[in-house]
Amino acid sequence: MSFAGTGTIWMNGKLVEWKDATIHIASHVIHYGSGVFEGARCYATPRGSACFRLDEHLIRLANSAKIYRMEYPLDLAGWRSAVLETVRANEMKACYIRPLVYRGYETLGVNPLNNPVDAAIMVWEWGAYLGPEALEQGVDVKVSSWSRMAPNTLPAMAKATANYANSQLIKMEALADGYSEGIALDVFGNVSEGSGQNIFIVRDEQLITPPLSASVLGGITRDSVMTLARDHGYSVTEANLPRESLYIADEVFFVGTAAEVTPIRSIDRIIIGEGRRGPVTAALQKAFFAVVNGDVPDTHGWLTYVYPEEAALRAGHIASGAGARD
Repeated sequence: MSFAGTGTIWMNGKLVEWKDATIHIASHVIHYGSGVFEGARCYATPRGSACFRLDEHLIRLANSAKIYRMEYPLDLAGWRSAVLETVRANEMKACYIRPLVYRGYETLGVNPLNNPVDAAIMVWEWGAYLGPEALEQGVDVKVSSWSRMAPNTLPAMAKATANYANSQLIKMEALADGYSEGIALDVFGNVSEGSGQNIFIVRDEQLITPPLSASVLGGITRDSVMTLARDHGYSVTEANLPRESLYIADEVFFVGTAAEVTPIRSIDRIIIGEGRRGPVTAALQKAFFAVVNGDVPDTHGWLTYVYPEEAALRAGHIASGAGARD
């Protein structure tokens, strides 16, 4: 989805015009991929604009930066305040949120430590990642020829910009071969994840998803879907999945901040289940969107409301939503 090219971007504590949010060509991040980032969403709900699991995303950002020895002088409260300031400055009701921590301009070389650690926050409008029809009809995907990184090479638990060079190869190959997405295996031949999504299979109404040891990112949406599935009485297991388990699953679906909950209707031209969104996927999709759209009480405290002036919309509702944050 293309950018409008307007609005403001938060950079190192200052809001700057979109066109002026630039870095030097000699910045370390451009040459060596020395950055970590997050992707979160703000949803327009009947009770006001709300960011979904914002704190969890920002904690993961801090953890990613720690793995790469990048210290930035903001604590969780400071990051939360900066994100909300950016959304408010752009007067967004619903948007995608991209905080980024990166090595800036000073010197070049593999040693990054002499470069400043900079940060930015972008927000923009972004609809369904794989298209609105994909949420109902599902998508056609392939198992990629590109594997995920081996353990102890690039840390999969860090949401690092460098990791997404691998994701680009998976995505481009899939598109070139006529598919919407690719599924990567880990170096042991087990199912890992999509180019930017976690994956679940359903067998006999039981959910299985690859463990973190399969070189997957510990997705916030992944965790949310696991929680909602258990809330609705489904069994959820983290286990290694051989490639062929995808083909014989009753249902398969992607999850992620961008992908949300997207069914998969075929893999390598093999029809999955009935070749359309299955009942378990539909139930979890419905439960997920009910929470993020504010249609049910926020019993898990996953919503952070953006605009204080919308507090009147939440009068009489907060008590039933255990942890909703203003």
